[in-house]
Amino acid sequence: MNWGLGGAGAGWAGGGIAAMRKMSLARLYVRRRAGEPAKGWLTAGPLALPAALGRGGIKANKREGDGATPRGTFRLKRLWWRAERHARPATRLPARPIKDDDGWCEDPADRRYNKPVKRAPASKADRLMRADALYDYIVEIDHNTRPRVAGRGSAVFIHVARAGFAPTAGCVALEIGALRRLLARLGPRTRIVVE
Repeated sequence: MNWGLGGAGAGWAGGGIAAMRKMSLARLYVRRRAGEPAKGWLTAGPLALPAALGRGGIKANKREGDGATPRGTFRLKRLWWRAERHARPATRLPARPIKDDDGWCEDPADRRYNKPVKRAPASKADRLMRADALYDYIVEIDHNTRPRVAGRGSAVFIHVARAGFAPTAGCVALEIGALRRLLARLGPRTRIVVE
């Protein structure tokens, strides 16, 4: 299969995208690529988009720091985006621009574990406003939220992929153009199924 945009991008042209814009997708499916546990495919309706997965592959029993993408079915909660770099994308998800002090708590000992936080200058929280483009678009999913269990993993998102679909720390990452187009078909009822 082609890991470039030729195969994935071609499916967005013509009548396929017009038909897809009419309603939110019910399910997104993520599966690993045979022989490459840190690469996979995100299937959205008729489209199969190349995706980067966690360096630890897909695991049912995710732990903080293991680099694994959690197996399961999750709700899409919200879109975060870099408003100073991009216009607000079309999406049915609730959306929030990323501010300079936005972060995500990844400390299992903190009562705010796996929640967005306002970063103090010396904070160890994951910074959402990054110098690179990885977090230009972040789709927050509800992994380890109901209930939140310390050490079961935090900050698992759908975000922009690195060059060559290099592994993530446990997220699902897509090429930026494909992610922008996919956002138009995502809504609060969409579920992501990681198998």
